[in-house]
Amino acid sequence: MSLETSAKPPQSATAADSIVEGLTPVAGWHFLHLYYRLDRAALATMPVSERRAAATDLATVLSGLKGNAAEEAQCFAVPGHKANWGVVMAGSDLRALHAAQVAIEASAAGSFLEPVYSFYSITEISEYVPDEAAYAAILRDREGMAPESTLFQTRVKQYGQRLDAMNRQRLYPEFPNWPCLCFYPMNKIRVEPHQNWYATPFSDRMAMMTEHGKSGMKFAGKVSQVITASTGLDDWEWGVTLWGRNPTYLKEIVYTMRFDRASARYAAFGPFYFGYLLPPEELVETLKV
Repeated sequence: MSLETSAKPPQSATAADSIVEGLTPVAGWHFLHLYYRLDRAALATMPVSERRAAATDLATVLSGLKGNAAEEAQCFAVPGHKANWGVVMAGSDLRALHAAQVAIEASAAGSFLEPVYSFYSITEISEYVPDEAAYAAILRDREGMAPESTLFQTRVKQYGQRLDAMNRQRLYPEFPNWPCLCFYPMNKIRVEPHQNWYATPFSDRMAMMTEHGKSGMKFAGKVSQVITASTGLDDWEWGVTLWGRNPTYLKEIVYTMRFDRASARYAAFGPFYFGYLLPPEELVETLKV
């Protein structure tokens, strides 16, 4: 297999002679999405005092997620019938995240919580994120910029200055406190002969992902994105978590990016879960627990 058609190793991959044993990711955080539905019939049979105590217990557990079980955590209400509410957590300690899940389900509210969906993944730096040299090649070869020009050199320097911060956000993301979020899993299609992402030369895949990234950049300040890897860990290959300053922006970014070749020809999407962020106490009140 030529270098041209082989997959470029992820930037977060370890060297072959460096083995890291344990549950802490070699780079990045664990990412866990949990979605629940309320069993209204079970709720209706509970005495009022027990129901109030269960609501308080659930709010207490959710309030303690960030800073204890997880470096980042948010809970949110989910309109529609897929789920009633959900939580997203990220952190370095897998057992702590799992313990948080168990604490939610073992709380006094557990008897009327029905798990309906979950997704586990790990943050990563995609192999399609160019380093400074690759970015310079993009400017030269695809945008026709002269390497000796001041503009070329300035753009390369500015990109290099931003790259560390961008990669840190990819691996250790700060969750924005924006009104709403959307999550969906996705795969890259493997259909012979013309729609197999994994049989496509890396240079072609890189070009498509560069185009895809440019589409997303148009929504800077409106949408914040974290893409997590789940190949071998869950049923899909990636999870996409989007935070929006308005639901309209979430709709627009997904629609816009579906016209990119990387999406239009090679992407398969799972279920979409939309929610609006609420503090734990307000979430419990909104759900009429």
